[in-house]
Amino acid sequence: MSQAQDPTARELQQPWAQAGRQPRIAVVGAGMSGIAAVVKLRRAGYSDITVYEKADRVGGTWRENTYPGLSCDIPSRWYCFSFALRADWTHRYPYGAEVQAYLEQVAREFGVNEHVKFNCPVTDLHYVGPQWRLTSGDGESAWYDVVISATGILHRPAYPDIAGLQSFTGDCFHSARWDHSVDIAGKRVGVIGTGSTACQIVGAITPEVGEMRVFQRTPQWMAGLPQKKYSPAWNRLLGRFPLLQRFAYHYYFRLMMHIFSAATVGNKPMQRLVSWGCRRNLEQHIADPELRAKLTPDYQAACKRLIFCSDFYPALASPHAHLVTEHIAGVEPAGVRTADGALHELDVLVLATGFDPTAFILPTRVTGENGVDLAATWNGAPRAHRAVAVPAFPNFWMIEGPTGPVGNLSLITISEHQVDYIIAMLERMKRDGLAAIAARQDACERYNAEMGEAIRDTVWMTGGCDSWYFDASGKPNLYPWFPARYLREMHNPVFEEYELVQ
Repeated sequence: MSQAQDPTARELQQPWAQAGRQPRIAVVGAGMSGIAAVVKLRRAGYSDITVYEKADRVGGTWRENTYPGLSCDIPSRWYCFSFALRADWTHRYPYGAEVQAYLEQVAREFGVNEHVKFNCPVTDLHYVGPQWRLTSGDGESAWYDVVISATGILHRPAYPDIAGLQSFTGDCFHSARWDHSVDIAGKRVGVIGTGSTACQIVGAITPEVGEMRVFQRTPQWMAGLPQKKYSPAWNRLLGRFPLLQRFAYHYYFRLMMHIFSAATVGNKPMQRLVSWGCRRNLEQHIADPELRAKLTPDYQAACKRLIFCSDFYPALASPHAHLVTEHIAGVEPAGVRTADGALHELDVLVLATGFDPTAFILPTRVTGENGVDLAATWNGAPRAHRAVAVPAFPNFWMIEGPTGPVGNLSLITISEHQVDYIIAMLERMKRDGLAAIAARQDACERYNAEMGEAIRDTVWMTGGCDSWYFDASGKPNLYPWFPARYLREMHNPVFEEYELVQ
């Protein structure tokens, strides 16, 4: 057993910054955030890194989701690491398999895989100052100076609480657990949900199924996805001139930030523009006034996460597609029974019902100073300081933590900036010989109180909708200011907001 795995060895070690040694860093998760963490930490000179990944390969959400029609709503030229721009994307908006292949390629080329323990979930993290005892699924324990949670946000599928669901005799599965052994050609297929995932699935499979029934609880505003296939000549040009790749990266960065992100945080002209575009998109593709009325939300566009999809409306306009707006009373062996008494007989039922947005690193048990339990601290309303730290949890950092999703920015971009922030903290520890850094309780409370006030003026609160953004606090768990502010803050840490422990 190595010294890092031996529980008794921890007591023999000084804090890393005082002993002048490399910090032992554990990264939980090998999705895009975990990959970014390893690459950037190594570039900053930190090499003693172990990544714990529950699955057998990297990729995170792009590994887990393989449903038909899966694509990204962020342009491919921007949805990539700043240190690994890619010239040969096949489409303007990348499809899921291509994103997964890209992440695997980056992990290989930058040596990430050599740090990863695959098929090894983390079950328990316990702080015994100034280090963390990590217990993995195989029952082994190891000690680390720093823990970085890179588990992502939407990774625990949410299953609907519908009476009789288990009684259905056809094929039934969650969209994030797509059963590719099921042949849907010519089948009677039902999809519960009308979020982004459901819209992509319905748009992709409706042409091949015998009958499609979409069970809608709430209509969604939807913008058309201006998909485009890139020509080999154009990709060769970008590959030959990396400066063009860099220009494309920043072009889409600015475009998304100044239109869709701005629309969510109070820019009225952008809100009106987005609303007009969504309404026009609906009118152009749904001619039937009755169907159009059912698909028209009674809240403002961008109040829920805006959906970008060009196939959903044409699919629903097909003669063999049906939008069901009656409440689901229950599921029976033959299909779905709605409140009006109708039985919708089905062969396949797809649960496109999303994920638990409050989980983050949970259900891993995380215990901080004085036995403080992270799950109990959050209690269904997770909050953090600047989305990366929690008071009473020293040397524990999060990538894409609570309020981590910022506007409609690429999560890869946000992750990279948060890793830079964490590295700045490690550099401060090394410079001053610190044993630990933890967010101050008063600073965290003040920061979240300010966000709570600012969020009142955003479209998420004023737009008249309910969404998965809202948690047990009754407020959306999102960053309420213009995204550029957050990115600047990530590169200008205020150390007075932290307890600097010698």
